[in-house]
Amino acid sequence: MASSGPEEGTAEVEPGSGESSRSWPAGPSSGAGPSRRQLLSSQGEEEAEADPLPAQYPSHLGAVPGRDKVALYCDRLLRGCKAEDANEAMSKYLLEKLKMKEKWLGVWKTNPELFFINSEDILIPFVGILVEVSCKPSQSTSSHLKASISVAEPFSSNIANIPRELVDNVLEELDHSVPLLEIYPVEGQDMVVFDIAQALDVVRFFYDFLWRDWDEDESCETYAALVEERIKLWCDIENGTIPVPIGQRFRKNLEKYKNMHLELVQYQSNIKEEPTAEEAVECWKKYYELVMLCGLLKIWEDLRLRAHGPLTPRILRRRRGHRDDGKTVTHIVAKTMTAEMVKDFSVDTLLQQHDNLNMALDSCYSGDNVVIFPGEYKALNLSKLTEDIIIQGAGKPEEIVIVSEPTRESFVVSKAQNVKLMHLTLVQQGTVDGIVVVESGHMTFVNCILKCEGTGVCVLTGASLTITNSEITGAQGAGVELHPGSTAILEGNKIHHCNNFKTSESSQGALGGINIKVVPVPKLKMKNNHIYSNNGYGVTILQPMDQLSTTGGILEFTASGDAEEDILSKLMHELSLEMSSNTLDDIKGLSIVNS
Repeated sequence: MASSGPEEGTAEVEPGSGESSRSWPAGPSSGAGPSRRQLLSSQGEEEAEADPLPAQYPSHLGAVPGRDKVALYCDRLLRGCKAEDANEAMSKYLLEKLKMKEKWLGVWKTNPELFFINSEDILIPFVGILVEVSCKPSQSTSSHLKASISVAEPFSSNIANIPRELVDNVLEELDHSVPLLEIYPVEGQDMVVFDIAQALDVVRFFYDFLWRDWDEDESCETYAALVEERIKLWCDIENGTIPVPIGQRFRKNLEKYKNMHLELVQYQSNIKEEPTAEEAVECWKKYYELVMLCGLLKIWEDLRLRAHGPLTPRILRRRRGHRDDGKTVTHIVAKTMTAEMVKDFSVDTLLQQHDNLNMALDSCYSGDNVVIFPGEYKALNLSKLTEDIIIQGAGKPEEIVIVSEPTRESFVVSKAQNVKLMHLTLVQQGTVDGIVVVESGHMTFVNCILKCEGTGVCVLTGASLTITNSEITGAQGAGVELHPGSTAILEGNKIHHCNNFKTSESSQGALGGINIKVVPVPKLKMKNNHIYSNNGYGVTILQPMDQLSTTGGILEFTASGDAEEDILSKLMHELSLEMSSNTLDDIKGLSIVNS
C-alpha cells in the first residue's frame, strides 16, 4: 500500500537536515519554495505547535487472502474490462461510496516538496495535515479524482512546528483541491466513512501494485486475467514463496519504473516550445531507458520466466579442461588431515589438502576428485561448476553437509559435460534458484540428500540428469522440474513433501513430485522411485493447448475409459516416459495440465 509514514506523535523539522526516504512526484512550481522555507524557520517558533494527527483507519487488504483479492478485483470490479476501461471501473466503484457522505475528516498525506525547498533533506516521507473533505464526484478517472479540502480544527500535523499560514498558502495555490487517494479517513466516524476508507484502500492497492502505465497500450482482451497474475505475484512475494532477494529486486525495479516514467512526463511538460536538439536527445534517452525497464518488468511478471529467464545470472567462467601434463589431483577437504584419512588412496595419488570446500573447487581441473570429510561446509563455487569432476563425501550423507549462502542467488549450478556428486547432503537456505540447476551437460547424484527450501532440481533445455538412491524433500514447487528437450533418469529415489507452499491458496497447483514441460519433449525414465506426501501429483506434464490432443484441464493417471487411456498411452510414448516399479503414496498419479 502507499506508505503511511509515522502516525504517532509529531516531529520537529529542522530545515537542511536528514536525508530522503522516498522519491516523490513533483509539486507545484518551485517559485514559492524559498518563501515557504522561510516561513517554517522564522514563524515556526512563534505560532502554536500543531496537535498530533488522529489515528487513521488501518489498511485491511494485507490480511485478505489471495483468492479473495482475485474475487474482488477480477470477478467484481474488473469483470469483462479491457485495460483502457480499468480507470473507469475503479472510478465507478469509488464514486458509489463517496456519494453516501458529503463531508468527513481525513489526513492529507502529501509530498514534502510542496512545503520545503530541498525536500530530500527532510527525514519524513510525507507531510500530513488533518483536513475536512468535501468530495465532488464528477470526474471519470479514479487516479485523478480530486477532493476539496480545508484545514480542520484543531490544527493537526505530523510536523509540530509547521506554520498554519504555510499550510493555508499551499492550499490556496492548489485551489484547495488535492488527489483523493492522498487522503486517509480518520477513525471514530460513522460506518459510511469506514466504507469510504476501505474503498480508498482498495483503489490505492490497485494503482500501487496492480496497475501498470503500459497496460492501456497492450492488446489484452482478458485484462482481469493479467491482474490475477499480478495478485498472485504480490502474494508470492509477501508470503515468501518467491525468495526475498528476487522479491526485493522486483519491487525496487517497479518503483524505479514509476519514478522514471514521472521524470519523463515532467521533462516533456517543461519543454514549452519546439525542443532543442539536446532536449530531443534527452527525451529519447529517457524514453528508451523506460522501455527497457518496462520489458524487464514484463518478463518478471511472467510466471514461466521468473525462475529461469534472463533475470537469473548464469555461469560465465570458461572451462579449464585438463591439466597440460594430463595429471589429476585428489583434493582433500577437512579442517585437519591425518595419515589415517588417506590410507586407502594408492601411493601414486596426487593429494592436495584444503580446509574449506570453496578453495578445493577453485583449484580443480577436469578429471580431478574432491573428497569431503564429515562436517558442515559452504561453497560459493558450487554455483560455477564447469569442470568434469567428482565431488564425494567420505562417510554417510548425513555427516557431510553443504549449506547454501542465503545472500546468493544460486546454490548448485552446473555447466560441466559430466559432473558427479556422491554421499552428500545439500541444504538450501534462501537462494533464488532451484537447489540444483543443470544448465547444460550431464549431472549425476548418487546417494545424496537434497533438502530444498525454494524450488527443487531444475534441468534446463538440452541438459541431462541422473539421480540414483537419493532423497529430495521440501521443495516449494516440484521436486524435479524438466524443461523442454531435457533428459532425466531417476532410479531408487525418494521424492516427498514437495509443492510445500506456505499458503493454502498456493497449494492448489498440480506440482508435486516431477514436473515435465513439453515441446520439445523431454525424456524421463523412472524406476523403483517412491514419491509420497506431496501436495499435488506424482508426475505433472505441462503442455501447450495446441500441441497434443488432450482435452483441457487435468487428466489423472488413474482415469478410466479407453479414449483417455489411449491419449495417456500416446502421450507417454511421445515423451519417452518410462514409469516402472514406482510407488506413489498419498498423492494422485499422473496429471496433464494445459498451459
